[in-house]
Amino acid sequence: MDTMKKRIVLVGCGGISRSWLGVPILPDEGNVVGFVDLDVEQARKRAAESPWPEAETGSDLEGMLKRLEPEVVFDCTVPSAHKEVTLTALRNGCHVLGEKPMATTLGDAREMVRAADKAGRAYAVVQNRRHDRNARALQQFLRSGAIGRLTELHVQFMVGAHFGGFRAEMEHVLLGDMAIHTFDTARMLCGKTPLDVTATEWNPPGSWYRHGASANAVFRMTEGLHITYSGSWCAHGAGTGWEAFWRIIGERGGVVWDGSNGFTAEEAVPSDRLVWESRPLKVEPLPSGADSAEGHHGVMADFLRSLRTGTQPETHCGDNIQSLAMVTESIRSVESGRAVTIEV
Repeated sequence: MDTMKKRIVLVGCGGISRSWLGVPILPDEGNVVGFVDLDVEQARKRAAESPWPEAETGSDLEGMLKRLEPEVVFDCTVPSAHKEVTLTALRNGCHVLGEKPMATTLGDAREMVRAADKAGRAYAVVQNRRHDRNARALQQFLRSGAIGRLTELHVQFMVGAHFGGFRAEMEHVLLGDMAIHTFDTARMLCGKTPLDVTATEWNPPGSWYRHGASANAVFRMTEGLHITYSGSWCAHGAGTGWEAFWRIIGERGGVVWDGSNGFTAEEAVPSDRLVWESRPLKVEPLPSGADSAEGHHGVMADFLRSLRTGTQPETHCGDNIQSLAMVTESIRSVESGRAVTIEV
């Protein structure tokens, strides 16, 4: 066995774990030595179809960690289990890469951040949109200062998604299940910290969800930036696509992004006109090879690289808790009918 590879135990052997095990970088940099699931047969099935069919399987995470002494735990469990899995892994000296969201409450997430700090271990969260090449290109453009200091960021998410299953019955389905992807991308693009939020939510006529399929939210961020979010899971026709539709305003210009590879950027030309004219700007694509790993692959590559180099992964828990707070406090604003301060 290659001792340079990280020994990994994967917890939660449901459907999402296939995405993790299929990441190309994993066999090169990791050996999955154990599979854990409450359903032991499911753990055995996932091991058998993986590159590590001889890995240990079972339902007792702590016992397996003590026997196998891995360096890393991959947490692919349901959100309600994330706190217990993460604290168990950290207590046993493991680094953790886990699915989003960090936790179901902000209080639990704070406890998890403190535990990672105390253990001196890395805990990062899979926010796979961070490694979308078009989002990275837009981030690069905004950081260049081409449109000056950012002042407003407006985003629409309109998708008619017929999931069925637990989402059809859950409360706050849009804000609680999907919005964290958009909120985290917004934070990546603007580089600001949320201060407070005012949010509303409703279930539109004809909704196939029980609760909260549509929502609006306004975030006040540091340095005077405001973010507006408008979203719906019940948008049949004229949808936005999964990466949403973005309009970003700066002091000298603006940029529109269609969520794919379509960008329209303009810089204002000062004049004595009532409305200034503008000239086009180009959003340059990322250089060939830069951030070539996308989605789960990109997050995992960043995480494993951070363990090699001793640096901090981009989606480390101390940062990602800000995105979770945008979700939890939006829901709290909906339920209270007032603006809510965001404190992590």
